[in-house]
Order: sequence, then structure tokens, then C-alpha cells
Amino acid sequence: MTLSNTNTTIDYTFDQQHIWHPYTSMTQSLPVYGVVSAQGCELTLDSGEVLIDGTSSWWSCVHGYSHPTILAAMQQQLSSLSHVMFGGITHQPAIEVSKRLVQMTSANLTKVFLADSGSISVEVALKMALQYWQGLNKPQKQRIMTVKSGYHGDTFAAMSVCDPDGGMHTMFGNNVTKQVFIPAPTSKFNEALNQTDSDALEYAFSQHHQDIAAVIIEPIMQGAGAMRFYSPAYLAKLRALCDEYQVLLILDEIATGFGRTGTCFAYEHANIEADILCVGKALTGGYISLAATLCSDEVANGISDSPAGVFMHDSTFMGNPLACAAATASLDLLLQGDWKQQVNAIEAQLKQELASVIDLAQVNDVRVLGAVGVIEMINSVNTAQLQQAFVDLGVWVRPFNKYIYIMPPYTISAAQLTQLTSAMVSVAGSIANSGNKQQFISHG
Repeated sequence: MTLSNTNTTIDYTFDQQHIWHPYTSMTQSLPVYGVVSAQGCELTLDSGEVLIDGTSSWWSCVHGYSHPTILAAMQQQLSSLSHVMFGGITHQPAIEVSKRLVQMTSANLTKVFLADSGSISVEVALKMALQYWQGLNKPQKQRIMTVKSGYHGDTFAAMSVCDPDGGMHTMFGNNVTKQVFIPAPTSKFNEALNQTDSDALEYAFSQHHQDIAAVIIEPIMQGAGAMRFYSPAYLAKLRALCDEYQVLLILDEIATGFGRTGTCFAYEHANIEADILCVGKALTGGYISLAATLCSDEVANGISDSPAGVFMHDSTFMGNPLACAAATASLDLLLQGDWKQQVNAIEAQLKQELASVIDLAQVNDVRVLGAVGVIEMINSVNTAQLQQAFVDLGVWVRPFNKYIYIMPPYTISAAQLTQLTSAMVSVAGSIANSGNKQQFISHG
């Protein structure tokens, strides 16, 4: 690892005693690492250590950190209009980012709702679906259907369509709406649709279509639900059944959108269109929170015909100009750049450098799609132990459950990516070969 000079002091004591971190206990907290700066694909810790980032800060920083184009756009916007309410007011940054989204997505998606975060964009999508059917005088269509092992966010409506067993669906009891769940797809990415998946879809629609407003799914890749890559044929079948049974299709591209799986949007693998589309994370290049929900004219018209006459959602920071300026700059970098070549190169290198891991004991599977590489262990891993092991190797990788995975910035160099994959191979090998596997395996 490289050491960098820094004078920043992190107050770890206050952090441990007072600040929540994602999915952590306040009484048995996991260790945290103080980051003082970031540049390109590297994070600098307060200790002076420099780590190669394998996470893109949870899928978002696709252009790397401190990109001059995005910083300049934000600085210029900050000096003129950092925020203004969106009710009764518009501004060019919101118009520009919406233009880009309409241009980049499928032709039927013409309406854009600018949301605060990915989870809120899902809430918006679900409300759109419910209001649409009210406008068509079918208010009985109130439930949402989805697949198991899915993840769509941590707010309440979003939680209701997350995995009912491994997610938070049961934890909050009757406060979370009970939705319709069907088995997760088992047809793998390079496979045709198998009969089991086809039959499960056919049965679910035949049984539930009368009260189903929409199906929501992460296209091609289930992220937090084990990083599964499933067949485009499954998605195509789902689209056909939605059309046949008059059910809306919501695609959650928050993690997969903007190139991550090798196409600009994952639904392009199946050559289909969504009725409603959620995007976020990489939308701003990871520089500030923003998401969007897009829908078709048909959906928008149905909502306008509903008893309310308007779409019933708003938020204080909707259409924030600073976030919109960052997003426009980020999308322009994608539109004008060579992201596809970068992602293809990352995919080829990941396949080559992770291939040997499948032969290790304790490794169940290795899979790669686009700029995502996953090592699935047989047992759940000890996140704290493995995270420290990765830091010691000069990289930032955050495992969860049984999965050691990376989704690096598209701008990562081949040498940096090799350091990441070498660390993954080394840590997986340590688990497989350690005489004391208990230190790496979680029993929580």
C-alpha cells in the first residue's frame, strides 16, 4: 500500500459512541476506517494508507473520485443556484438532466420524476403504478408482484418488495405491506429460459393478475440478493406476461444502470422496455444524491385520469439544481466517453484473473458480468476480519454474507484492477487454506 501525508484527525471515539453506520450495531460496532480524501480510484485514509477502491462507493462512482468535469459543473452551479423548491419553479439543470435521461433510455419513457435517492425512486414507481390503475377505474389492482432475493431499498414500500426471508420484510411485521413473491429466477445469464422459471411465471400471473398493479424486478442482476446474473430470456418472458395480463413492469436499474452490466441499461440485454424505470447511484457519478423515476405517456395519462388528477408525491429537495448539474456532467461523460470499452476490458480481466479461484476449497462459485466480479464462498464470511485483510493488501473491498465482490470505477487501470483481483484471490485462498477457518467464517 502507498502512504500519503495527511494532517486530518478522525474522532473515532465520537463516531463509535454516537454515529450509526449502515447495518451495524451501536453496542457491537464493526471497525471503521477514516477516509480523508479520494482521487481517481484511490481512497486515502487518515493513517496515510492509500487503498484502491473496488466498490465505486456502492456502485456509484463510475468515473472515479474528484473528476474535474463533474467538480467544475458543481462548483459553477453552487455559485449561482444550489437549491430552490421545485413546486411552481423550474431551472435549466433539471431540464438538462431530464433531456439526457429521455435520450439515453428507451423511446417509450418520456416522463421524468426527479427523486432524492434510489429508495425514494422506488416509492415513486410503486405509487405511479397504483395511481395508474385508479385512473383506469381498476382500483382493485393494488398489490405488487416481485421475485425472491430482490432488493429495492430500505424505506417502507421499498422494503415490502425486498426479499421476504433474507431481507427486512418480516422484521417490521404488519407495518410492511404483504406483496406477492415468486421464486427467484434460476436460468443463468448465458442460458435459455428453463421450464421451471417459465412455469412459475405463468402460474403467478394466472393466479394473481387481477389484483396486481405491477411487477418490480432488478433486470439481469440481483444485487444485494447474492449478485445473481439471470437470463435475458427470463426478462423477456416477464415483459410478455405483463402485456398479456395487463400488469405494469417496473425495472429497478439503480445498481445496474449506466453501463455496469456491459449495456447502458441492463434491460437492453433482453431488448425490452419498461413501463416505469428507476435509476440512481451512478446517475451523478456518485458525487451527490439524486435518482429518477421515468414512465411512459400511457402511465402518465392514467395517473392524470386518477381521482387525484395529479401525481401525489413531492419532496423538499426534488430536482435539486446542484445534484442535477452533477448528473448532467456525469451523463455527458458517459455519452461522450468510452465506457463500453472500459467495461468490456474490466469484464475480460476479471474473468481471466478470478478464474482460478473456483478450484479453491470453501469457494462455491465465481461469476463475472460487465464491471462486476463475485466470489461466492460456501459459508458466510466474517466481514470485519476480511475487510481488515483487504486493507492490509492495499484495497477497499467490503464483503457481505458469503460474497466477496467488486464493482470498480470504469476508469480503473489494468494494474489497479490486478491488485484488487490479486487481493480477492489471496483472501479467498486464506479462507480455504487456513487451519483456523473460524477467524474468517461468520456464525452470526
